[in-house]
Amino acid sequence: MQKNVVTEYLELLDYQRETIFFEIKGVETDLLWLRPAEKEWSMGENIDHGRVLLRSFRRILNFIWPVFSLYARLKRHRPYSVIIDDVYERPGFPLNVGWIWPSRYSAENPVSLENLYELYVKEHLAVRKFYENKQEDVLGNLNVYDPAIGWINLIQVLRVSAYHDEHHFRQVRKLYTETI
Repeated sequence: MQKNVVTEYLELLDYQRETIFFEIKGVETDLLWLRPAEKEWSMGENIDHGRVLLRSFRRILNFIWPVFSLYARLKRHRPYSVIIDDVYERPGFPLNVGWIWPSRYSAENPVSLENLYELYVKEHLAVRKFYENKQEDVLGNLNVYDPAIGWINLIQVLRVSAYHDEHHFRQVRKLYTETI
């Protein structure tokens, strides 16, 4: 039986998470939260920002699902897209809004890499719990508006989440190679 795209995107989130944490395994806590320059995020802040943003959107989706899914069920037989480009690579895409979802931790309030990993896994499990057992055609017909992206359905939201993680994980890799 073929996996559906929601499962593929959930697995992509897990794969990306596991890969970055494997790559920086053993990083000491003080190095994890060391900022390369003033007003630039540390490895830990880049990672935790992704978790905070994901949690924020998951909470919004949990809130809107009971009502908006009823409407999406009515439209479920309409076509929908499961593909979206990497919005973080779009020319002019606003990359300076991360301050809206700051990391919960910092050099002044650090957590270890192991704790950061546990928090990320917990959030990914919560996202998985939201998406699993929901019909793809309903997810594909429930659209939300993002001011920087436009109208996207909940399947595309999941894919954009993976793009967002990878965007920050690239920064973590860069910082890691510069500091190790």
